[in-house]
Amino acid sequence: MALLLTEDDVRQVLTMDMALAAVEEAHRELAHGRAIDIPRQRSRLPQTTLHILQGALPAQGVIGYKAYTSNRSGNRFRVHLFDAASGELIAVVAADYLGMVRTGAASGVAARCLARPAARVAGVFGSGWQAEGHVRALCAALPLEVVKVFARDKARLSDFCARLSEVTGRQVLAAESAEATVRDSDVLGTVTTASTPLFDAQWLSPGVHINAAGSNSLIRQEISEQTLRRCSLIAVDSVPTALAEAGDLLPALEKGRLHARQLLELGDILIGRQAGRQGADDITLFESQGMAIQDLALASRVVAAARERALGQEIDL
Repeated sequence: MALLLTEDDVRQVLTMDMALAAVEEAHRELAHGRAIDIPRQRSRLPQTTLHILQGALPAQGVIGYKAYTSNRSGNRFRVHLFDAASGELIAVVAADYLGMVRTGAASGVAARCLARPAARVAGVFGSGWQAEGHVRALCAALPLEVVKVFARDKARLSDFCARLSEVTGRQVLAAESAEATVRDSDVLGTVTTASTPLFDAQWLSPGVHINAAGSNSLIRQEISEQTLRRCSLIAVDSVPTALAEAGDLLPALEKGRLHARQLLELGDILIGRQAGRQGADDITLFESQGMAIQDLALASRVVAAARERALGQEIDL
């Protein structure tokens, strides 16, 4: 019997601390050669696109995939988790909320690894669903005091800031402009669907860490080439995934202004194989595209927590 978990079931057990631990462990397992991750694959129709991420975490006893469809009517996410030894289906997990939290958690892990320990001020572009996870993760990972948020929809932004201030216990404030968001920020996050860079590289303060989480295709770009040139370190989820879909990096790679060997995998930094931040004034960048193993690691923990609380529905397939 497999366990079917709804969005409501997931919300009852999933915490940001759980997500941070799961994502970090997944990256460590990958760096140690104990995980398999296949970059996202897509089947496109004029109306609908199917996206599939697949992988395995043998040490955690799981193999599986996340599949989701995107359409004008919305997106639909499911993680399918299988027992790595027997191949039996363990669970089918609704993964909209789970995906939002784990996307944020990846940026949280990167910020905890690469930002300066004294980071107190963050600037975030975006006030949508994914931006919520980003703000929550940064506040859980770092001793932030203020988060400045910039978005085009001012009414939505005001509601977003009020709600996230309550959720995080930090000052989450609406920024007046893109420049005000970037200036004097210790950590910067971009969580949008922008097709052109969001800010001028000259606005960046020495020592800032940047999490870029919105650019997962060639048509999306949040970070300029000028910003890339200012970065002392560029980290990615995985090099194969970045080379396949990091819209912020692909133009510079194509022009030869950036080389694949300059990209460091986050897991390698976490385990000490590669050096992270070298100096207080270094500008560091983490390009987040998302990985199956992040979803699998977190879904595995969610399933265990749900079983402890007798949540979900047992199904016979």
